[in-house]
Amino acid sequence: MADLAKKMEIGISTFLEASPHSPAGKPVSHAERLRNAVEEIVLADQVGLDVYGIGEHHRADYAGTAPAVVLAAAASRTKHIRLTSAVTVLSSDDPVRVYESFSTLDGLSDGRAEIMAGRGSFIESFPLFGYSLDHYDELFEEKLELLLKIRETEKVTWRGGHRPAIQNLGVYPRSVQEPLPVWIATGGNPESAVRAGTLGLPVVFAIIGGMPERFAPLVELYKKAAVQAGHDPAKLQIATHSHGFISDTNEQAAEQFYPHVQAQMNTIGRERGWPHYDRAAFDAASSLRGALYVGDAEYVAEKIVLLRKNLGLTRFFLHVDFGALPHRDLLRAIELLGTRVAPIVHKEIARMEG
Repeated sequence: MADLAKKMEIGISTFLEASPHSPAGKPVSHAERLRNAVEEIVLADQVGLDVYGIGEHHRADYAGTAPAVVLAAAASRTKHIRLTSAVTVLSSDDPVRVYESFSTLDGLSDGRAEIMAGRGSFIESFPLFGYSLDHYDELFEEKLELLLKIRETEKVTWRGGHRPAIQNLGVYPRSVQEPLPVWIATGGNPESAVRAGTLGLPVVFAIIGGMPERFAPLVELYKKAAVQAGHDPAKLQIATHSHGFISDTNEQAAEQFYPHVQAQMNTIGRERGWPHYDRAAFDAASSLRGALYVGDAEYVAEKIVLLRKNLGLTRFFLHVDFGALPHRDLLRAIELLGTRVAPIVHKEIARMEG
């Protein structure tokens, strides 16, 4: 554990997009997208990537409503890659079932499962499972408390305000890892960073806009809260999640990725009142200090190394499945991330940090 802060893990995150948003996109059924995901996880393992994460969404344009099930399908076909949610919308789920699902995955994978807990960017799961958005914050706090209690002890006694009490009941199966890793995911909320630090939990920042270096104050808040709570700063883990795509040249990567990003950003933008997304916005975000990791292997590696310098992260998630990219393009990007980008990043970090 002492070397965690020095390690740099690189992996993939996805929401299993199934509906193309660009004119060039080809419709993909949910079933096909799920099967493709297993193939992508197997490839990610083969090319040496460290982690693969699937986010939970409950919309027609995503197939990832049950990340643990998809990850379990890949568990027996992989050897080394860690398998995580990205994220589990804990506020609208039952912590008992979340633990049971991921401890089962942990057993199937022989200790490679993780949970990334968050409140969710989309809110469809709240009415779907009968929860009120009026309790958005307290639901997460209460359910995180229960999840952490479950992973700490076999027999659980607990009482809260939004879930029936538990009186000395066991939760099974127990995980192979002790404890089962739980990360806190946040889009940049200071309270979330402080919560993660106070609890001594690893944190994931979703950086999908602006300049990633602007998250440095949140990283410091996280570290300060951890130290004040008595946690060892050498054991803190910090991850980021950003959209991106890798191809043979910077120009080719941009041409392949831009139509999907534009269509997806404008689709979501109409729901949320965002301004129109155009090529100028894309190019700015793809610049060295921007939040899009788009280009050839050398350029994307340079951006990841810069992120390491600015934020001290120990794990980087590249979210390539944006706007339902063609499966063959996803596979190629995963291959390049593992065989070309990761070796450059590791070599440069070793050079910088000795």
